[in-house]
This record gives sequence, C-alpha cells and structure tokens, in this order.
Amino acid sequence: MSILATISGPADLKRLSDVELVQLCAEIRTAIIETVAKTGGHLGSSLGVVELTVALHRLLDSPTDRIVWDTGHQAYPHKLLTGRFARFGTLRQLGGIGGFPRRSESPHDVFDGGHAGTGLSIGEGLAIARDGRGTAERIAVVVGDAAVITGLSIEALNDIGHRGLRLLIVLNDNEMSISPSVGALSTYLSRIKLSGTWRGSKRAYDHLVERIPVIGPTVLELSRRLRASVVRFAQPGQLFEDLGITYVGPVPGHDLRALDATLRRALEQEGPVLVHVRTQKGKGYRPAEADQVSFHGAALPPMALPGNGSDGDATLSAAQAAAAKGRPPNYTAVVSGELIAIAEEDPRVVAITAGMPTGTGLNRFAARFPERTFDVGIAEQHAMTLATGLALGGLRPFVAVYSTFLQRAFDQVVHDVCQNDQPVVIGVDRAGLVGEDGTSHQGMFTIAAQRQIPNLVVASPKDEQEARRLLRTAFGQAHPFALHYPRDPGLDLPAVAPTPIPVGQGELLRVGADVLIVGFGPIVMRALAAADTLAAEGWSASVINARFAKPLDRELILRHAAGKRLVVTVEESVVSGGFGAGVLESLAAAALADPSLRGIPVRIVGLPADRFVDHGSVSDLRHLLRLDVEGLAAQFREALASVASTPLEVTSA
Repeated sequence: MSILATISGPADLKRLSDVELVQLCAEIRTAIIETVAKTGGHLGSSLGVVELTVALHRLLDSPTDRIVWDTGHQAYPHKLLTGRFARFGTLRQLGGIGGFPRRSESPHDVFDGGHAGTGLSIGEGLAIARDGRGTAERIAVVVGDAAVITGLSIEALNDIGHRGLRLLIVLNDNEMSISPSVGALSTYLSRIKLSGTWRGSKRAYDHLVERIPVIGPTVLELSRRLRASVVRFAQPGQLFEDLGITYVGPVPGHDLRALDATLRRALEQEGPVLVHVRTQKGKGYRPAEADQVSFHGAALPPMALPGNGSDGDATLSAAQAAAAKGRPPNYTAVVSGELIAIAEEDPRVVAITAGMPTGTGLNRFAARFPERTFDVGIAEQHAMTLATGLALGGLRPFVAVYSTFLQRAFDQVVHDVCQNDQPVVIGVDRAGLVGEDGTSHQGMFTIAAQRQIPNLVVASPKDEQEARRLLRTAFGQAHPFALHYPRDPGLDLPAVAPTPIPVGQGELLRVGADVLIVGFGPIVMRALAAADTLAAEGWSASVINARFAKPLDRELILRHAAGKRLVVTVEESVVSGGFGAGVLESLAAAALADPSLRGIPVRIVGLPADRFVDHGSVSDLRHLLRLDVEGLAAQFREALASVASTPLEVTSA
C-alpha cells in the first residue's frame, strides 16, 4: 500500500516507523519524477531535499510552526506532504498546483516566493513578530548554498545574528559552494556545540574568568579568541559564527536519523542556529544526478522514466527524440550565437551572468571565451554595477539576465549604468510571458520600468533574425541598450545578414485605411496574422513593427495614425506605463499642434495591470489573456465596435 497516499498532512508523519519513512521518501521521489516528466519543473533541487523535508515536518507542527522555502523551487516534497498529493499531477499547469509555494494553495505555504535570497529576511520578520506577540512557534528557513551568498541574505544574516533571534536556518548545500569539513573532529564539535552542557559551561566559564581581579577581562578575551580559532580550524562556517549565528555541520542530508537528531537539538537552542546540510541534487534519478545543470529546471531534457530495473537511463522514445530535435532554435540561442560572432570581431566584448550561464545561453560564450566571461552568482545588482565598471574601463559588456531577475537591479541600472551613460548591453531574456513558473517569473514589468530612464535605449525584435540585427545595433552605438527577447522558439527563418538597424527606426509591415496596429516585440507577428483575419472580414489595417519602445519612431507612427478610425498598440507586457502608453503620449502631444490627430481613440492591448499572471503553459496563458492570434483579432474587433466603426468596404457598399 502506498504510504504517500495516506498522508493528509505533516502530522501523519509522526506515526511512521523508520522503515516506513524510508519507503515514503522513495514514493515521494517517484511521484516527483513521474509528474515532472510530463509537466516540466525544478526536478533536481526537489529530489535533493526529500529527507530534509520529511525531517522538518516530523519535528515541526506546520502550519503553527513556519517553514520558509527560500526561492521555493525545492518545495515539491513539501507540497506532497501538505495535502496536495491528489492534485500534484496538475503541477505548473493552468489552474493547477504552482511550482513555487503559494499561500492561496495551502496554509502550510508561508510566502509566495520565486526569487533567491528572500527567505532569511522573511524568516527574521516572522521571528520578530512572534517575539513581539510573546508566542512560541518555531520558525525554520531552508536556503540554498547559492541563495545564501546574495546580498539580501548576507544583510539578513547580519541582522539575525545581531538580534540573537530564535531561528533555525537550514543551509541546503548541493553544489559544494561551501566546502564541507569532514572527519571526527568536525562531527564532535557540532555535537557538543548543540549540547546544553557546552553552552551552559561556556557561559559559566566566561562569567567566572571575567571576575578575576585585574587580569580577568584580558584572560576572557584570550579564551574567546582561542575558542574561535579552534572552531575556525576544525570546520567551515566561521562567517556565521562571527555574525552571532551558531554553525553546525555539515550533516548528511539523506540520512533521516542524522537529520532528526541534529535538527531536534538545533530547534531547542535559544538563539539563531545554522545547520549546514549536504544533499545531492537529483538524488534518486540517475540522469539528474549526472547532469545537475540540465535537470535543475524548469525546461528539462526529455526524460525516460525509471522502470524495469532502470534508474531513468532508458533510451528515449523515437517521438521524444524527434520532439527534442524538431524545435527551431529559441531566441536565447540565436542571441548568444550572434554575441559570439560579435566577440570574434571585437576583443572588447565581454559577457556577465548572474548565476545563469546555461539559462541565458552564455555557457556557449564561456566555452569560446572563458577569460571574457564573468559569472557573479545570484547577484544581479553586482552584475550591473560590475558591467558599468568594465565599460568605464574601455570594455563592451553584455549582461544576460532574465526579465524577472532584472527587477532586482533597478537602482543599479538607473544610478550606475544610465546615469553614467555607459555602453552596457542588457540582454533581457524571458521577456513577456514565461509560463509555468507563474507570478514570480513573468517578464511583464521591465518595459514600463525602463521607459522612464534617461540614456537607455529599449528594443525588441519581431523575430529571431531581427534579434541578431538589433544586437549588432546595440554594440554599434555608445549608450546603455536593453534588448528584450522571449523564451519562445524562433520562427525558423532563414539567416539574413545581421546589418544594424538605426536606433529608433520602426518598420511599416502593411498599409491599411481603417485602423493602425503598432506592436513591440514578437507579438507583432501575431498582430500581423490577426490583421489578416480582419482583412478577410473587410477591415483594412496598417501594421507597424516599432522595434524600439525608447526612442519611439514618432514620425512613422504619427504619419500612419493620421486619418485612422482607431490606433491599437500590442505588447506582451503590462499595459500600465509600457510601450502602448508611450504611443498614446506621443499621439496626445502631437495632437496639440496637428488637428488631424485629434480625437483618434487608442486601445492598449497587453498584460493586465491590476494583477499578477499565474502559472500555465505560455500558449494557454496567451489564449486565456487573448494575446494569441484569435484573441488579438477579437480585441481588435471589440475596439472597432466600441467606436461604432464599420469596414470601409461595407460603408461604401
């Protein structure tokens, strides 16, 4: 009988024997592998924390006690143990279980996360609020070895140690970012540091020595230095100790007994304790163990399910292999390929990634130019300011970063890059709808944020070949330049000569008399197809590919707006303050002097400004939000109907 199917909540774990817990861990891994093989998702990190999740939920009383999952992509076992097993097959699907903790799903989910480095600050806030109320709930934060080095995490650790808050921090180390110290001495020190005898005797000793006349304070200081040097010599983690946080570890992260014993003692301590847990990413699925980068998520290689004695190494089916080979290169691959070509010609070109070399395609650049590639870890703020310094030093930096993560470096883009007007090229990857990762990852806010910044050029291509040309444009000018491109595959267009496009120059794709459609980014191609649909119904539409949201090709737009019954803008970005708002502002300003532009209604089509966009496939979300061809055509019709317009062909008849 399946044990996992009988778990309705964490309290059920307390009745299980050691043998049953081992079986439960195996069942959790099977459920994750079988589901993620169909839905995609963050496989490796979740497989690595199965035993840790079980141990935490056995010791804590969630949701009274709180478990904060930093980043949150390792929370699949947590979801399975908190009443969501029956719906787990809907993971990351439209209307289904989210890929990150979501408070709307369960009272066991403390925080809607998705970005690394936020958990410690959230946990500290919960601890301060608890102490202010005078309640006794326990709080644990699970943070990864990459997330713990973010600036926000370091700031939080400093404050947590200063305040001496009762808080359990579990450092999930699955990439050896913090070198473990192994051996009997380290294990012994970890054990005695969590014992009441050690902590009590240490306080008593300090108090006794301090009272010795004249020399007491000096002896006490020497004693403390000696203790610190022993700890520093014997194990890693002195940084945490210096911040006032008791460091323990490393602890084997797949040993349930070791986890139970260590975490149990850590939870009994009065102040902050950090338990360093060593886990294996992808544990239990051999391909994920062997290739931790590819199987991190969220878009995974085709997966063969374990079975018949296999651990997942079975040969992929012909259909899977064909699907893997049949897709055209995506925008990321096209941009990274063109970047390499530019760097071959210009030795000043360098590339920066904030811990995402594979996702941003810069792993290819790094393979070709290792000395010209800088991976700064999850530190987007540092990446942008470093790029400014490199540009001031005469280099031409390209910073590849997901749109959602670029939000974290807004001040650095404003204050460092743009105020200093340095030729930093920002590759804004995953612009627009990203899909299954949901609210925290949709690239919907960056255009509106960037339109207001002086000196910054903001561009996006209608297709992958235009992306190559715009990248050449970016490196051919001397100002900050943000190139937005989506996660999507390209249109599989034949290669063209990547000639630069003059900054601010749009493109007229078709001429019509009734309505002007102005688009920014790859949505232009869907708008063009929607215009074909309208043409079959008698409507005549002009379509402009803006290419640039800043500066706009105002002359082109105003010339073709004159005499139209309606202007419609389209973008896969939030409609408030974005590309469409820029077109509207230009029309309103020009109408003051040009009567032919007065009274032309403008409809801005894009992502809703008053809510976050949830998870689901990109195609499902575009259909739901009416940003696919069918939905755009419907929105165009509705806008025309709202101004009581009929096709010119119908009117003339």
